[in-house]
Amino acid sequence: MSVDGEVRQLRTEADEPGWEVDPDDEWGVAVIATVGRQLKLRREAVGMRAGDFGKAVGYGEDLVYKIEGGKRIPRPEYLERADEVLEAGGLLAAMKEDVAKVRYPKKVRDLAQMEARAAEIGVYENSNIAGLLQTMEYARALLKSWQPAYTPEDLERLVAARIARQAVYERSPAPALSFVLEEGTLRRRVGGTMVRRQQFERLLEVGGLSNVTLQVMPMDSAAHPGMSGRIELLKFEDGTAVGRSDGAFTGRPVTELRQLRVLELRYGTIRAQALPPGESLAFIEQLLGET
Repeated sequence: MSVDGEVRQLRTEADEPGWEVDPDDEWGVAVIATVGRQLKLRREAVGMRAGDFGKAVGYGEDLVYKIEGGKRIPRPEYLERADEVLEAGGLLAAMKEDVAKVRYPKKVRDLAQMEARAAEIGVYENSNIAGLLQTMEYARALLKSWQPAYTPEDLERLVAARIARQAVYERSPAPALSFVLEEGTLRRRVGGTMVRRQQFERLLEVGGLSNVTLQVMPMDSAAHPGMSGRIELLKFEDGTAVGRSDGAFTGRPVTELRQLRVLELRYGTIRAQALPPGESLAFIEQLLGET
């Protein structure tokens, strides 16, 4: 296929796993339907056929129709290219932010929204490295191990959603973040050697940030309150907070002061028993050297 004198392979649905619309996500369905309508209206307004438009943006005609019909989530570069081809003056490209949110499962999107507002975030993990600390390769290897297995599309959607939450590091002013990881989460062989090395390097990078405290709970430590499951605490500027723990209040999110105090007591005790931040980073660096 020749476009502007160059050979271009048009993208098809098989080239883009994980970009389907979740039919149970009402907000997402509405957003993508609106975006698709706008794309179709702009294309028809300039008198361009779907096939010709597809060639211009590098997509197959069938995929163009699915995006315009609200069946597929358009990539950011698709909207940027469509904006140029259809001379939309930035109107189509401006939809990228809302469209990006749709790709992520509603449950993850809600969590990301809370993390984006939090002034303080505290996480204790005893089964795997915390999502806010994971590399994309580690997240993919971890999610691949779950049963029943995810489809390739769902897997990529979940990986993208998890990594997108890490936009919290780019906030200004930066929130205060603290993490406590069980030593076992670092020693577990998730992915191959390069995946583990990159993950250790990522931990050292994040652990060195001025607004981040990263601690390791050694395997030879005494029993502690975190042995009943992970804990996550989020505190907001207005004084409110939300917390959740696998081992308390049936694992559901809590906002009542009495319940939050229980989680804060447990998390505080865990932090007191874990290795200090400096020793924790030195331990991770040692693991990196051994990997």
